[in-house]
Amino acid sequence: MTPNAPHAHPAPTHRIPVAILGATGSVGQRFIERLVHHPWFRPAELVASERSRGKPYEEAVRWLQTTPLPNEVAALPVLGPDDPITARLIFSALDAEVAGEIEARHATEGRLVISNARNHRTHPQVPLLIPEVNPDHLALIAHQPWRGTGPGTALPTGGIITNPNCSTIGLALALKPLHDAFGLKEVRVATLQAVSGAGIPGVSSMEILDNVIPYISGEEAKLESEPLKILGTLTPNAHTITPAQFTVSAQCNRVPVVDGHMANVWVTLERPPASPEALREAWANFRPLTLALGLPTAPARPLIVHEGEAHPQPRLHRDLEDGMAVSTGRLRATATGAFAFVVLSHNTVRGAAGGAILCGELALKQGLVDAHPSP
Repeated sequence: MTPNAPHAHPAPTHRIPVAILGATGSVGQRFIERLVHHPWFRPAELVASERSRGKPYEEAVRWLQTTPLPNEVAALPVLGPDDPITARLIFSALDAEVAGEIEARHATEGRLVISNARNHRTHPQVPLLIPEVNPDHLALIAHQPWRGTGPGTALPTGGIITNPNCSTIGLALALKPLHDAFGLKEVRVATLQAVSGAGIPGVSSMEILDNVIPYISGEEAKLESEPLKILGTLTPNAHTITPAQFTVSAQCNRVPVVDGHMANVWVTLERPPASPEALREAWANFRPLTLALGLPTAPARPLIVHEGEAHPQPRLHRDLEDGMAVSTGRLRATATGAFAFVVLSHNTVRGAAGGAILCGELALKQGLVDAHPSP
């Protein structure tokens, strides 16, 4: 099964100006890196903390990407968190300590906010969105309490869409075909999460080098709850989500890898097949209907199944499909009747900036973003 085909609006005729909140941080930099060449979106307003306010972006940021700081944004003046912005679409890389109030304010003013923070993920009317998995959940936006009105219209506009936790995205994409084909009864997962997931400055070298840290604050609770909302179903009035009825148990670890979150997963299925080959086939046949929408960031292969016994690996496979693919491998049956496998995804691309941009593209195609604003 695949989700109902989302309604497709035309692509924009010119690049739409967008704002980036938290533009100087690790995920904010990833947003800029991917948006400067985006065919639909143009980074026009960069927002950071008050201490960066008024500085040219190139002076405010400690640029840590492997690509050079783009000339298109180098001279843009950084806005403070309370400065007015004109863009109707916002990508938020704000820290959760400040994201909630700021994102809600922009939604109330009629802007569509696509957030990487955890603050609104559990709200019953906020979609926890993976475009290939649950595009129908965008219907929740119409019932959000902070919907505002944009300039020139009396109709409700704006709202909040949330990107799931970076580890949840890879896990949920791998679980979706299995849930549809066989039903999920129980999921157990142990993550090996890259240091870039801790942001800037992140984990100190003395803590992580030659080491594994078997605790990441808040991560296990997110992994145990978010897949149930993502793989849940809309209620008949589209006001809320009925969570999926399986259980998830998680253990999260920080490892000395720069990018790429890996997860060791064990699944117990409601209707287990005779061999692992049926799971492999379900992954290989996964064809989300969003592929037909021409979304620029959508990977041609959202799930890639690896046959090698030592695959996938972060250094070798995190950048497949421009960092937007989720890799699976090491699939095998276990003595308990469960199936075990490995999932790998790029945490700051698929799990953060790239995933959020894909959400923005889907929202535009569903008519939630004005595709023809004044240039």
